[in-house]
Amino acid sequence: MKIQEVIDKLKSYDGEPVKIMEVCGTHTSSIFKNGIRSMISPKIKLISGPGCPVCVTSAAYIDRLTEFSLKEDHCVLTFGDMMKVKGSSMSLTEAKAAGGKVKILYSPLMALTEAREHKNIQYLFAAVGFETTAPVYALMMEEMQQKNITNLKLLTSVKTIIPALSYICEKEKNIDAFLSPGHVSVITGADSYRELAEKYQKPFVIAGFEGEHILAAVYEIMSQLKAGRYEVKNMYAAAVKEKGNEKARALLSKYFEQGDDFWRGIGIIENSALRLKKKYEIFDGGSRIEGINEEMPKGCKCTDVILGRKNPAECPLFKTACTPLHAIGPCMVSSEGACGIWYQNS
Repeated sequence: MKIQEVIDKLKSYDGEPVKIMEVCGTHTSSIFKNGIRSMISPKIKLISGPGCPVCVTSAAYIDRLTEFSLKEDHCVLTFGDMMKVKGSSMSLTEAKAAGGKVKILYSPLMALTEAREHKNIQYLFAAVGFETTAPVYALMMEEMQQKNITNLKLLTSVKTIIPALSYICEKEKNIDAFLSPGHVSVITGADSYRELAEKYQKPFVIAGFEGEHILAAVYEIMSQLKAGRYEVKNMYAAAVKEKGNEKARALLSKYFEQGDDFWRGIGIIENSALRLKKKYEIFDGGSRIEGINEEMPKGCKCTDVILGRKNPAECPLFKTACTPLHAIGPCMVSSEGACGIWYQNS
């Protein structure tokens, strides 16, 4: 079917309202960039999900980083999008202004060079992400052991998306289907969604990131719903295999194990963390943070955004009190966060 035919069919849909959650921030950006919403019926609602790892990282985790940065001869290594995330009292940007040592990296492997070149400094790397970045952290572990790097540790906040989707399916009954994240699926594989599709009777469609890819995925979802089918469909077969990247998954299994974790705006999700195994705890900078109990700032609707209940524009703080330069809620702090993307594109 030609793309214009797909657009015509989606535009003319006039049935029951349908809510499709796009989990990945890159999909959210592409939906705006390509004007996807203008090409489909207003009865087909595209909503964001918990696809930004920075946004769901706890304030307690940020506190560990800021406290470490303020110690003498200590330095935090991080990606730039972590700098503005608020802890309970300050962000890394504020810690740096107060004299803390914080350095922005563009690749996790740069942390190894830093540690080798400055052996008098104790480094802590902010290892945040989903399954997409986790294999690189495992490679860091390989290098740290092989080269006997002892002045670098990882503070992990590595989360896995399948338990989060299971949580959403269990708690949020009005989401009809999922546009599955392409990058994460490269690692986890298409097969990882089958149990969810069968248990919760919802389509899970994996798509690439071009406009036509997303339109084709939405059309596939609508076709499944019309036929009463609830299947996993891999429409990104050039990058995503049934079993995913088995070498990367084996590397993750070597160094990491599953555990419960706190998601900012949601709470504890069982088995949603990848944590360093006990045998490698010498490389851990204190990642196992217990007893977290955090709430969103007053008026912030990030919880509703992350769970697909509201779009960012429905938050009373959006584009008024809450902006990228003065982010109140965690969904605004990162370029991958739903509120940050909506701010830049609406």
